[in-house]
Amino acid sequence: MFGEYSVNNSQAGSTGGGAEPDSGTVPGNLPPESASFVGRESELGLLDRLLSERRLITLTGVGGVGKSRLALRAAAAAGRGLRDGVWWVELSPLRDPALLTAAVAHAVGLADRSPRPLDEELCAWMADKELLLVLDTCEHLVARCRHLLGELLQSAPGLTVLITSREPLGSPGEEVVEVRPLPCEGPGSDALALFRARALTATPRAAAAFEDPRRTAIAAELCRRLDGIPLALELAGARMRRWTLEQMAERIGRRFDVLTDGRSALAPRHRTMRTAIGWSHELCEPLERLLWARLSVFTGDFDAAAARAVCAGGPLSASRVERALAGLVAKSVVRCTEERGAGTRYRMLDTIREYGHDWLGELGESEVVADRHAHWYAALSQAADRGWLGPDQVDWYRRMTAEHAQLRTALEHLLGSDPVAALEMAGALWFHWFACGHVHEGRAFLERALGTTLPAGAAYNQALWALGLTALLQGDLVTARRIGAECAKGAAHLADPERELRAAYLHAVSLLMPGDPVRALTLAGPRARAGHGGRTSGAGWLLCKLATGYALCDLRRFDEAAQEALSLREACVELGERWLRAYADYILAVAALGLGDHGESARHVRAMLSGKRLLGDRFGIALGLDVLAAAVAGLGDGELAARLLGTGHAWWRTVGRPQMGGSPSLTALRDQGERQARAAIGDAAYETAFRCGAAAPTG
Repeated sequence: MFGEYSVNNSQAGSTGGGAEPDSGTVPGNLPPESASFVGRESELGLLDRLLSERRLITLTGVGGVGKSRLALRAAAAAGRGLRDGVWWVELSPLRDPALLTAAVAHAVGLADRSPRPLDEELCAWMADKELLLVLDTCEHLVARCRHLLGELLQSAPGLTVLITSREPLGSPGEEVVEVRPLPCEGPGSDALALFRARALTATPRAAAAFEDPRRTAIAAELCRRLDGIPLALELAGARMRRWTLEQMAERIGRRFDVLTDGRSALAPRHRTMRTAIGWSHELCEPLERLLWARLSVFTGDFDAAAARAVCAGGPLSASRVERALAGLVAKSVVRCTEERGAGTRYRMLDTIREYGHDWLGELGESEVVADRHAHWYAALSQAADRGWLGPDQVDWYRRMTAEHAQLRTALEHLLGSDPVAALEMAGALWFHWFACGHVHEGRAFLERALGTTLPAGAAYNQALWALGLTALLQGDLVTARRIGAECAKGAAHLADPERELRAAYLHAVSLLMPGDPVRALTLAGPRARAGHGGRTSGAGWLLCKLATGYALCDLRRFDEAAQEALSLREACVELGERWLRAYADYILAVAALGLGDHGESARHVRAMLSGKRLLGDRFGIALGLDVLAAAVAGLGDGELAARLLGTGHAWWRTVGRPQMGGSPSLTALRDQGERQARAAIGDAAYETAFRCGAAAPTG
């Protein structure tokens, strides 16, 4: 019976990204290993011991030496013994240290909507957790990482942290482990095994080169010249597609003789890595080298459409970009992955991207390509805004979630180069901040964008409204109410009915949440909507219908609330929209509960939870579980109701808000379910079932 009514937690959606765990695996978001893993037995043994004894371990070493791969393998092994799993935070795309906490919170599944500082909320959320947090590529954020981890480790005794960085954090209690290159002496070395594996991946014909002891010795010498650095070996292995071992040894030998003559200020291993990348760069076709440089503006992963739009120009036409991209993939310069919901994605390792970025500067194209990147993602944001309330909503959610790192980079660039475009982009992403779990980050970007432009015009009104939505979700109702009134004045001046309706929704909900449904109904109800006019399929009209349904439920006018919700649901079905449609199902569930039809209520809330799973809406899942618990309690199943309330409690913790978002009427509804459940099974059985539900995974 539990499975019939409850949300399937393993599929409930996670704003933290990453693959959802299969049944029987520990919670977490570890990325898949991109290739076979060679050697490192002693390092893995050391890390296995340290991760059970120490709380902060930092893996250091030259770029390309394999810190991330080693961390991934060690974390996967360590996670099997941790109640709350292993959570991976990729920091290489992050440029603004102020966004570090948001990145960590997002990765671990904390879609915080509280007004408290996010550092405090993250500390509180982790306080009773037993988990391993992996921060990958921290060298550009050392000071901020040191500060945040100091707070987290003090607040959460069950937390262990594994870091990869080119330099230590310098934190108290930090255990620093230097990751050295692979051993490269002898015919059975790990370096040779990796080189051989990559060569065979490039072409099966390479097998013959390793069957002759004389040629194997040539390969071993090549590995020695590359200092056993894994990335250098991978790049060299990829060349076996075109060259023999002898050709490769001769050509790399000449380059190393020129570039490692002792005059470089770089340390030997840094010089080796730089030289190996430079050698691979020289061996690329001219258009591949140009694409390599231009791709360096991407932080994190990207798709082929973005590569075409951002990198085409001059001799590199859009039609040639994909061919050059395929060439870079074949040469191991660019890595290619298939991600569920996001399709084919590409990325460059930091060391390779940095090399390309240096060349982009030499070409004098840094600013123009960065501008092109930013305006491409600004245009994508506008397209997503137009498509959000439509049949492609789930696809837009997945795509914009996949592009989150690029959206950050674009906004950062535009804030410095084109404030008006930054304002338009930040406002267009209202659904990303409001519905996809990025409230703190969205509020910060919106406040910065609004502070750089004049307070007038449609773009300003839209961004201001989006800011009001973030304040609303954080429970900052005074600010939301003030912004709602300001948006209403601006919309009236613009004579724009859609913006008037959006402002009315914001103002109405800021009054409804603390318990004033009458004024909310005056602002957003049918008469008010008719007075504004506007499209009945626009976001403003639909959101006002949603607010009206909530207000009518608060006033216990359940039949009218159900009619309003049915009308909203029909409009959403016609549009092919899922996010608002799920909230219409929620209102129908609350109305049915108020009318005493507990079975009907459970049916509607199951439909609501199905929609919220698709969009990773943690707030909606938490709301739905509490109402489902009340419906189940009304049907007489006190044990299931208690478990659902426990699971709901776990989901509420992931959004940093009290039960039911602090709304008096909804809190009363949840309390009613608890009273009925306790009455049905007794306090002791209730507490046991509640704890069982609270232990359910939330991502």
